[in-house]
Amino acid sequence: MEIVLKNFFQALAKNPTANQMAKKYGLRFGASRFVAGITIHDAVQSVRSLNRDGRVATLDHLGEFISTREEALESAKMCIETLEAIADSGIKSNLSLKMTSLGLDIDKQLCMDNMNQILECAQRYNNFVRIDMEDYAHCEVSIDIYRDLRKKFDNVGIVLQAYLYRTEQDVEDLNPYDANLRLVKGAYKESPKVAYPNKKDVDDNYKKLISQHLSNGNYTAVATHDEAIIQYVKEEAAQKGYALDRFEFQMLYGIAEDLQKSLVKEGYKVRVYVPYGRDWFGYNMRRLAERPANVWFVLKNLFK
Repeated sequence: MEIVLKNFFQALAKNPTANQMAKKYGLRFGASRFVAGITIHDAVQSVRSLNRDGRVATLDHLGEFISTREEALESAKMCIETLEAIADSGIKSNLSLKMTSLGLDIDKQLCMDNMNQILECAQRYNNFVRIDMEDYAHCEVSIDIYRDLRKKFDNVGIVLQAYLYRTEQDVEDLNPYDANLRLVKGAYKESPKVAYPNKKDVDDNYKKLISQHLSNGNYTAVATHDEAIIQYVKEEAAQKGYALDRFEFQMLYGIAEDLQKSLVKEGYKVRVYVPYGRDWFGYNMRRLAERPANVWFVLKNLFK
């Protein structure tokens, strides 16, 4: 049953028609648990609340199913407006983005131009931008663009996924760039030809990648709600003598709130991934696919 639900929600996440309906009807059926709101004002207020109890954030203006240059330019404009709102409000937040929303599937140069504008803006505000990793088809080109950007900017990082066989080599290849990496397990449905199909193998690889990147001396953002992985990182840091400013834990808005707060009290840096915007549907469906408990939460809301 769990696999059926997972496949169902992953398929829905890629459905443009369902996405258009979601835009029409707004945040419904429990989506507001995982999405901070529609407007930048909503998002800023959510981050302000996180900051009050010691958590920092990374804001993401959600955007999927971009099909025109105009949409890509509008998405880039929203990223810049988000950086401006962070600076104006004084909240503690970085920016996360998906390069497909900036025109990657339309024209690579269009995406590069948008990325350059965004990173120049972030540089002016002394802020940092994280490139989210998408499905396997976008992995190689995303890393290539990151390498090019890294030659010019030091305020950009990228995400790598532990369920891909290639990631161990990617971590090593990016070491000369002093890469600031967010390491995740991975949330897209991928073929066993390119990704570990079994959870234990993903978990084992995840631990290996965390140790690999930390030992290379590079900043490591460990994005997980898995308490076993979190405990592993704590023990690894203690045993190897890694300072607490060498890494951070990242978690999703609306998930594992108590765990986030307890880590802050223990002295660890916790960054919350805070998505907002009208284009929330694909993101929300992937959250439902990840954990059955999220599905039951939404089903309960249907009858309220």
